[in-house]
Amino acid sequence: MRRVCSVEFNPRWRTAHAEVARGSARRVGGLAAVFAIVTLSAPLAAQSGTEIWVAPLREAAAASIGAPVNVTRRPGYDNQPTFTPDGRALWFTRIGAEAPADIWRVGVDGGAPTRVTVTDESEYSATPTPDGRALSVIRVELDSTQRLWRFPLDGSAPSLVLRTLRPVGYHVWVGEATLGAFVLGDPNALVLVDPRTERVDTLARDIGRALMRVPGRDAFTFLQLGRDTSWISEVDVRSRTIRRVAPAPRGSDYHAWTPGGRLLATQGLRVLVWVDGRWDTVLDVTGRGMGTLSRLAVSPTGDRIALVADEALPR
Repeated sequence: MRRVCSVEFNPRWRTAHAEVARGSARRVGGLAAVFAIVTLSAPLAAQSGTEIWVAPLREAAAASIGAPVNVTRRPGYDNQPTFTPDGRALWFTRIGAEAPADIWRVGVDGGAPTRVTVTDESEYSATPTPDGRALSVIRVELDSTQRLWRFPLDGSAPSLVLRTLRPVGYHVWVGEATLGAFVLGDPNALVLVDPRTERVDTLARDIGRALMRVPGRDAFTFLQLGRDTSWISEVDVRSRTIRRVAPAPRGSDYHAWTPGGRLLATQGLRVLVWVDGRWDTVLDVTGRGMGTLSRLAVSPTGDRIALVADEALPR
């Protein structure tokens, strides 16, 4: 039996809510039976469908973003976009009505997506490995173990990256010998891992879901949650030191870096850029048929941005 298994962790609650409930969804008499998981302490939050949009991006004296185009165009969950190294396509996570989460690929101009992984398990958060020959993914195994795996680019012959570290929620590569990982718990933890030895160093707790490589440096950023203000903070992996970069926009969980070193974030229906110690609006999607923005990714060439938006509610 194939399993539909997806858990998205909201660190502001220090608990889990289901993007699609852990268990199986099957159509019985025309109705989908969905088995929900029990959260740690907060009520289960309903998850609307999400779509991926791609827009042209320019970095000049002031960053600018053009009109977004929907490249997934279907009801349901399409999320967690990552650009291919050449910037011509996206890997993303898709959940079908009667299938687990798999990794798919779509061109930046749209077209028919192609499936990369076809497994009984669920795969999330596709990320190119430093050698460019594979994708690392968070895999929810049939017994619900959640670990980091590696797939060749054709989706065949998966193998474990980290055998002992679990449950892993998100990850970021900083060279062949260093991984930053979000480890689920109460509270969630940020750890550095050497994948060769699986040595783990805990650096922070009470963190958000976004782990983003800083361009041109052995560093990555994460969201340090706070009672009044949360901070986008940077980890220098050589020194193991952490510094604050910018206060996160209120209610914002996600950020990304451009190749030129600009810091972007989403908030509601806006994309923001950090300039001269303040957040400025670089794109407002009001009236474009898009719902609330969440994840974002920038192409390695810096000419496109991918945005995840909730499906817009019918008027």
